[in-house]
Amino acid sequence: MDYKALLTQVLNTISTLETSGDPRSVISVAAEAIVRNFPHELGINGGRLYECRNDMYELVHRFGQPTGGELGILVPRTYLPLSLTLENQSVVMDPTDPGVDPVLEQKLGAGRFAAIAVGDEDFIISFNVSPDSSREDILFSLNLVRYAINQKIRAERYQSVLAEAQRIQQSILPQRIPQYEGFEIYGKTVPAEVISGDFYDYIPLSDSILGLAVADGTGHGLPAALVVRDIYMGLRMGVDRDFKIVRTMQKLNRIIHRSRLTTKFVSLFYGELETSGTFIYTNAGHNPPFLLKEQRIELLQHGGMVLGPTPDATYTRGYVSVDPGDVLCLYSDGIVEAHDRKGREFSLERLQRIVRAERRATAREIVEEVLQKVAKWGFEGEDDRTVVIVKRLET
Repeated sequence: MDYKALLTQVLNTISTLETSGDPRSVISVAAEAIVRNFPHELGINGGRLYECRNDMYELVHRFGQPTGGELGILVPRTYLPLSLTLENQSVVMDPTDPGVDPVLEQKLGAGRFAAIAVGDEDFIISFNVSPDSSREDILFSLNLVRYAINQKIRAERYQSVLAEAQRIQQSILPQRIPQYEGFEIYGKTVPAEVISGDFYDYIPLSDSILGLAVADGTGHGLPAALVVRDIYMGLRMGVDRDFKIVRTMQKLNRIIHRSRLTTKFVSLFYGELETSGTFIYTNAGHNPPFLLKEQRIELLQHGGMVLGPTPDATYTRGYVSVDPGDVLCLYSDGIVEAHDRKGREFSLERLQRIVRAERRATAREIVEEVLQKVAKWGFEGEDDRTVVIVKRLET
C-alpha cells in the first residue's frame, strides 16, 4: 500500500468538508467521512466519539455502522484504555488485555479497543476495526486518522481566527466617505491576503480640522494587521486627548517598540487638514505622500524613522498648503513597489503621472484608476495596496 498517497487522499477528502466550525462538529463530520470513504484501506467501519466532561468522557456520537446502547454513557478518565489513549495518543487493546472491562465495552458497542485522542485531548474517538487486522496495521490507520482530523481542526480554528480578525479590521477601516467642506476625499485598501497590514483613517477633530492617516505594518496578513490595530487605537486616543502631532507619534513609537509581536516595524503618515487648506503632518518612515499642484509636486517627507525599532525616536512636523485645484495623494508601498513579470517596479513616477492625468476626475475615480493600473502591472497578492486621494475643490 502507498501510505503517503493514502494520507493525501484522506486529507483531501476532509479538507473539503463543510462544518459548523465547533470542534465536536468538525470531528464528527470528519470521522464519518473517513469511515464512509476508506473502510477497506483503513480497516475501519464505524466508531464512537467521546467528549471530556471534567474527569469523565461522555459518549456523544456514533458513526459508520453503529453498535451498542444509547448515547450519554460516562466512562471515567482513569479507565485504563482511556488513560493509555491520552498518554500515547493512540491505543489498540484486545478484550482479554488487563484493564479492559468487557462488560463496559459490550455496553459501548466495542470489540477491540482502538482509539485516538484529538482536539487537545478534549475528544476521544474509538473505532470499530476488523478483527483480522494486525495491531501494526490498526495503529497505522489510527495515527493517520488522528493526524488528518487534527489538521482539519487546526484549519477550522485558523479560518475562524482569520474571519474574526477580518471582522475586527473591517470595523476599524472608514465606514463612510467623509463630507468635508471644500474637499473631496476617497480611500481604498486592497489586501494581499484575507487580512491587510495596511490601514487608513479619517479622524474628525472639529468642524474645521480633519485627521488623515495611512499606515503599513511590515509584511502582511495577521501579524501586520494586529500591529495596525494598535496604531488605530493609539492614534485615536492621542488625538482625542489633544496631544500634539509629534507627541502622538512618539507615544505610538514606544507602544510599537514594546510590542511582543514579530512584526514590530510600522510606517505611519499622519496629518491634520484644516478647511483653510493648511495641512500639518509628520511622516514616520512612510512612503512620502505627494501634493500635486499646477506646476510642481511636493513630497511630504518631514518626520522621522519608522515606528518600532527604537523607543527614543524623534519626529518633526511638516507643513503644506492645499490650494484650490490641488490633489493630495497618500499611498502604501504596495502601490509603487508592485513588480511586473520583468521585475520592474510600478514606481512613484508612474503613480504621479496617473494622478496628474486624472486630476480633473473625482477622488474616487482617481483611486480606482490607480488601483486598476497597479493590478494590471503587478501580481495579485504581492502586497497590500492602499490609496487615499484628497482634492481641494476649485471655487
